[in-house]
Amino acid sequence: MTLRSLSKSPALHRVVAVLQPPQSTFPLACATEVFGSHGPAIPARYEFGICTEHPGPVRTQAGYDMLVTAGLDALERADTVLVPGWQQPVGTEVPSAVVTAVRAAHRRGARIVGICSGAFVLAAAGLLDGRRAATHWARAAELSARFPQVQVDPAVLYVDHGDVATSAGSAAGVDLCLHLVSVDQGAAYAMRIARQMVMPPHREGCQLQYAELPTSGPVTDSLAPLLEWLAGRLDQPVSVAEMAVHAQVSARTLTRRFTEQLGISPGRWLLDRRIAATRAFLEETDLPVETIARRVGLSSAVNLRRRFHEALRTTPAAYRRAFRAEKAG
Repeated sequence: MTLRSLSKSPALHRVVAVLQPPQSTFPLACATEVFGSHGPAIPARYEFGICTEHPGPVRTQAGYDMLVTAGLDALERADTVLVPGWQQPVGTEVPSAVVTAVRAAHRRGARIVGICSGAFVLAAAGLLDGRRAATHWARAAELSARFPQVQVDPAVLYVDHGDVATSAGSAAGVDLCLHLVSVDQGAAYAMRIARQMVMPPHREGCQLQYAELPTSGPVTDSLAPLLEWLAGRLDQPVSVAEMAVHAQVSARTLTRRFTEQLGISPGRWLLDRRIAATRAFLEETDLPVETIARRVGLSSAVNLRRRFHEALRTTPAAYRRAFRAEKAG
């Protein structure tokens, strides 16, 4: 096997987060974990920075201040502008200086990303007019009422339009950021970051599964142990019946749990993992398709090509060529 290294890009993608008091620390930390430094194990592809309208101490909801030295002019040099939340009382207007700076960055070609309630800033800038958008399920009605021209989707984890992207509640910001890394740098690089963060590179389902907790009755059994078991056996054929035996439940119960917790069937989840592994092999190695098919449990090159085309509307060979051409460029 010839493994190609993920070498450091000559031009780092600059991500700048706009902070606003009282700043929520969790969505900011989510973005920092994805776009920040990962040490020598993962070569740098991003440069992460922060700014604020009035440089100086920025109050946080965690009870401490952050010293931010850069003003909104930092957005003039950003490839991606990120808004990690908007923790203001209902009806509070977004500062005109922030709106102007975000609009200018978008016109210049920067990607604008809103994590959780950060969608309010993007909506105020008019960047979500006539478009689907995500935000925390608890603030979806408020966003819809305040900006009726925005097509608020309270269910999805994130929505990416290419130039503008929004996510649901704070943790969904990690899902969106990893998705953006996959778009920018490829699935293999995103998977490396996800592994270092000890989380999946992509979560299934929607945020409605987190919207309300049951007030009574037993807590639904977690699928985490089974998913971990499956992830270590992608090269082996595994049926739903075998999954059920391992989980010590009936096949019907297992399917119901997958639907409740992940929003998809067991077979669909497993196929998605196999496709993700295929993408990583195509990006990082020169292995032939037949070998990759065996390693990801898709049995044959014919089956892999069919499944890959159904999922991504392209062939493995075209995907590999496009990825290499993009990286070479």
